[in-house]
Amino acid sequence: MKTIKQLITVTFALLAISGSAMAGGDWMTNVDDALAKAKKDNKPVMVEFTGSDWCPPCIMMHEKVFSKKEFIQKASAKFILVKIDIPNSDKELKKKNSKVLKKYQVKGVPTVILFGADGKEFDRFTASQFPSVTEFLAHLDSALEKKEMD
Repeated sequence: MKTIKQLITVTFALLAISGSAMAGGDWMTNVDDALAKAKKDNKPVMVEFTGSDWCPPCIMMHEKVFSKKEFIQKASAKFILVKIDIPNSDKELKKKNSKVLKKYQVKGVPTVILFGADGKEFDRFTASQFPSVTEFLAHLDSALEKKEMD
């Protein structure tokens, strides 16, 4: 019986670890991995910087946009999606991801940065400027169009 409990515990631990590379569904949690995938797949990257458990605009954007099936389907068709969270409830993750915010000079959340497949930033904006799926997707399309014209 003890062996079965240990096996179940190990199985759940492995599932949790393998799931940590994705932040729910189509969201990755590592910018460098996403940029490598972008280069391979020739696809741009959208990185959302958030404070999921303390930032009211971040929580609102999650509820109204980023968690919606329509958003995830349409955005992930055009972008590799990355979520960098700095939650107060997880000190280790907050510390790790705070370094990522610093690396990309993110001064506040919710911030979104768009990178081309070449890894170069081509747009940066406050996510809450576009508080609906329709508005957010329209901005992503507009940013892609501008990038293609450059």
